[in-house]
Amino acid sequence: MSSVILIEDTEFETEVLKAQEPVLVYFWAPWCGPCKLVSPSVESVADAYSDRLKVIKMEVDPNPESRNTCKVEGVPALRLFKNGELVESEEGAIGKQKLQAMLDNHLSH
Repeated sequence: MSSVILIEDTEFETEVLKAQEPVLVYFWAPWCGPCKLVSPSVESVADAYSDRLKVIKMEVDPNPESRNTCKVEGVPALRLFKNGELVESEEGAIGKQKLQAMLDNHLSH
């Protein structure tokens, strides 16, 4: 079972902005080829960092409010929030090592 949580616009404030733990939001689309490359890395870090990170997956097209809030211009897009604040963002396909390095910069062990 995956540690990734699927949410919609109506849940964004509660699940992301008011979360007690850091949150990685992964924006994707079913028509997005590079998203298929990034998804396994997102699933992997969701499991590996489950003790100190919440991972959220949001489809961009049905969730325009969250997409606009996070200023997503292309998918795949990753946004890392801590205490309701955006602390890091990436757009485009990134590898698992780069994703882990991004998280390690912001998460205490």
